[in-house]
Amino acid sequence: MTSVLWLPDLGRSVDNLLLHKLRTLLTMLGMIFGVAAVVAMLSIGAGAQQQVMAFIEGLGVRNVIVEARETTEFQAYQKVRQQSPGLTFKDIRAMQATVPGLEMLSPRKRFTPAQVIPKPQGELPVVYGVEPNYQQIAGLRIAAGRFFTQDEASHAAPVCVLGEAARVRLFGLTDPLGQFVKVAGQWYQAIGVAGPQAVAQTDVAGLPGQDRNNVLYVPTGSAMFRLEDNYSQFRDEIDGVYLRLKPEADILAAASTVRGILSASHRGADDYSLVVPAELLAEQQRTKRIFDIVMVALASISLLVGGIGIMNIMLASVLERTREIGVRRAIGAKRTDIIRQFVMETTLIAVAGGVMGLLLGASMSRLIASFAGWSTIISSGSLALAFSVSVLIGLVSGVYPAMKASRLDPVQALHYE
Repeated sequence: MTSVLWLPDLGRSVDNLLLHKLRTLLTMLGMIFGVAAVVAMLSIGAGAQQQVMAFIEGLGVRNVIVEARETTEFQAYQKVRQQSPGLTFKDIRAMQATVPGLEMLSPRKRFTPAQVIPKPQGELPVVYGVEPNYQQIAGLRIAAGRFFTQDEASHAAPVCVLGEAARVRLFGLTDPLGQFVKVAGQWYQAIGVAGPQAVAQTDVAGLPGQDRNNVLYVPTGSAMFRLEDNYSQFRDEIDGVYLRLKPEADILAAASTVRGILSASHRGADDYSLVVPAELLAEQQRTKRIFDIVMVALASISLLVGGIGIMNIMLASVLERTREIGVRRAIGAKRTDIIRQFVMETTLIAVAGGVMGLLLGASMSRLIASFAGWSTIISSGSLALAFSVSVLIGLVSGVYPAMKASRLDPVQALHYE
């Protein structure tokens, strides 16, 4: 029964809006651009945040990472060495003996070779000298072949595992398993290929924004004994440590212990970074929530302007249709009927503007992703938020004009010119 009462008003509302197409379209523009702005901003923000959060999650929420801050300047190197020996295997042994809840640990020796054969199509891969348990610590998925064993690591075997990008740049579509890679005069046999990993475009909390897919993984001993002489002497004994903690371990307590060990052995020198991915992830999630609130607040200003535009046009429409309102009241229309018709018109404007804004915002996000190379994510939540806010503002904007129209005196309205 209720739908039967609403249908005539709906038909009249549509007819009136179509009668003034240009005015209706101009009224919608505020809603269209406001919704598009909300969708585009949230999609860009979500894309950027997802990249960073995926990178942090890839580091392992049960891990603690130590990164050496090395320098190639002789004076700076001498000054640091007077105070600190840098990261060493002595630090490794101290961590293994004292860090509570430690499950496994792997040092890392990183090299950037001057030459690699086959010649890569793009940037040279970076060599990571790590222990076999690095696969578990880093959550490294093996796409083909295998990771090197503890026996191979003990004998400093000349074997390597290729990152996804390194495989493509060195061997293209050819199967790399069993092939050889020459790194700074040393031959390494490819025994495996790692699956793709999330990367960050910039440094994150002391971690370099390096492409972790363009890497050659080799045993730590193999990297140090076979490649050490080819590199600068301004290096720590090791340049990174990865610690994986047991599920029940207190990550903050373990990080505090690691910090204490390094502070004592390095005599307070600030030549390392301690990264706790669990803390970074929590901080990033808080930042994302604040960012979303700010972006929605800024973009909602456009929606508010659009709502003011709707109210302004509907007030003018009330004045323009005063005689029509008087005729309807004279033939028996109630105040609620007048209110319903005007609210319905503003709702139609808001809904149509919201739908067109969603389409425009999604198109803008795709264009930005294509031309700027940014990652964008259009979530159902952002679409629902933008659309619901636009409809809400449209409804609120239509209430006052509708109330004003319903209060018109029928006799005065009939005599209005």
